[in-house]
Amino acid sequence: MIKPYLMFNRECNEAFKLYLEAFNGEIVAMQKYGDIPSSPEFPISESDKDLVLHSEIKLTESGSLLGSDSNRVSSDSEKVVICVEPDSEESAIKAWNILKDGGTIYMDLQPTFFAKLHGSVKDKFGVTWMFTVS
Repeated sequence: MIKPYLMFNRECNEAFKLYLEAFNGEIVAMQKYGDIPSSPEFPISESDKDLVLHSEIKLTESGSLLGSDSNRVSSDSEKVVICVEPDSEESAIKAWNILKDGGTIYMDLQPTFFAKLHGSVKDKFGVTWMFTVS
């Protein structure tokens, strides 16, 4: 099994809420930095306690995403795309409309010679999604 792990800069909780809404998903696990036992070797500031240490959300019957907040500044990666194959055109359109808000459409969600619907969008968090409805 392969599960994509997304690293965010203080936006994991907000991004995962959006993805849960888009795909009618569910939270499998979520730990916050504030859940870490207090230790002088790894101090957690008050402003960081609500950040996501580790999370898993289930988006489809067989698909999950993992993610967390990091203190590293990272640029968007154009090499990684989350491929989604919704079970209906309606569910694809719903998720697409949520993820495109504030994002960048690379290929509009539309019928193609190989699929009922296909498209690609980068959401407002810099994550690129490819949709295909067979």
